[in-house]
Amino acid sequence: MTAVHKIHQSDVDTTHRALRFLTAGSVDDGKSTLIGRLLFDSRAILADQLDTLAKRAAGQPIDLSLLTDGLEAEREQGITIDVAYRYFATKQRKFIIADAPGHEQYTRNMVTAAAGSDAAVVLVDVTKLDLTVDDVPLLPQTRRHSLLAHLLRVPSIVFAINKIDAAANPGDAFRKVSAALEKFASAAGIQVTAVVPVSALRGDNVTQPLEADWYDGPSLLQVLESLPTVQETVEAPLALPVQYVAKDGDGTGNNPRVLWGRIAQGQVQVGDEVQILPSGQTAVVGELRRAGEPVAASVAGESAGLLLDRQVDVSRGDWIVAPGAATPRRAFEATLAWLDTEPAVIGRKYWVRHGNRWVQARITAIDHRLDIQTLAETEAHELSVNEIGHVTVELQAELPLQPYADNRVGGALIVVDPTSNRTSGALLVR
Repeated sequence: MTAVHKIHQSDVDTTHRALRFLTAGSVDDGKSTLIGRLLFDSRAILADQLDTLAKRAAGQPIDLSLLTDGLEAEREQGITIDVAYRYFATKQRKFIIADAPGHEQYTRNMVTAAAGSDAAVVLVDVTKLDLTVDDVPLLPQTRRHSLLAHLLRVPSIVFAINKIDAAANPGDAFRKVSAALEKFASAAGIQVTAVVPVSALRGDNVTQPLEADWYDGPSLLQVLESLPTVQETVEAPLALPVQYVAKDGDGTGNNPRVLWGRIAQGQVQVGDEVQILPSGQTAVVGELRRAGEPVAASVAGESAGLLLDRQVDVSRGDWIVAPGAATPRRAFEATLAWLDTEPAVIGRKYWVRHGNRWVQARITAIDHRLDIQTLAETEAHELSVNEIGHVTVELQAELPLQPYADNRVGGALIVVDPTSNRTSGALLVR
């Protein structure tokens, strides 16, 4: 058996990874236009796309939002309904952008985009705010999207104050809105990476720095190029949700089973002892595979196939962990972001998905609801659409849960309505 050195976080090269970021905020804040501007200025648009947009414009300025609003209903209504993904690159790095809808009824789509993002760019439209007062009130969806990005542990949150060119006094508008954003973020416990002024329509401070006596900071693109990507925790006990069990026939009648999954945290190497949950059985890793090839070790963020030294009962939905690293449980407390028009009520049964396993669950208590305006915890007996609360959940079968703050895979569950099959909410284990 080959001797293998343990891999440390610093040894894992993440420089090749593209930055995944989403645009969020209220409706018509300019999210699609901003992405279109980034694509246009970075020359990530094909010639035929430009020709099509120019023909639609009929001599008027090109509507850059059409580069992301791909659905016919989106083009007709001038809104974003579904999450649109776009790709572009600069000399410094590659990017994957998720354009999330701003309407409240599509908040679930924003949550989907945020769950896998390295950064969130929350747009704030100065033309919708009351700039005549010093304490500028923010729009509810700006606050909601920022809170959701924070709860979903998006590492970098950037506020882009858009349509700054439409303000009578851009410097004063930027100062007031920046102060309002920083006040809100401080109260919510959100660590803000940057606040930048932009004009997505004109291109001010999007890819090139703004020349103004009231702002001497970086452009939005310069901020994005400097942000880190999410690094899965390598220096932690192994946690791997089993996605697929395959038989590896070699033509000799020997058909060992290969347990495939993406490592959520930690690392594994040949010779390691592992534990299967929920059964609790233990075994030793006899072989490791990655992309069909044998390897000596694999780390968090990689998909790996494990062959164990003995036959144990393992199926899709089980977890492979370091022995004693997780304790399955039936009841837990969590933050619940509710996304369904039917309210979340105490006692009703739902389906929840954890990793690759489905189990039945019910909410046994709603401890409080978060008021997104005051950030106060208020008493609640149910959660309506787009509300966030603290709940207690009871499961029909034990699951190896982890705090979401420690692991975004082991600490997250989606809630599905058993009648309509709609995705109803997101549970983040506390």
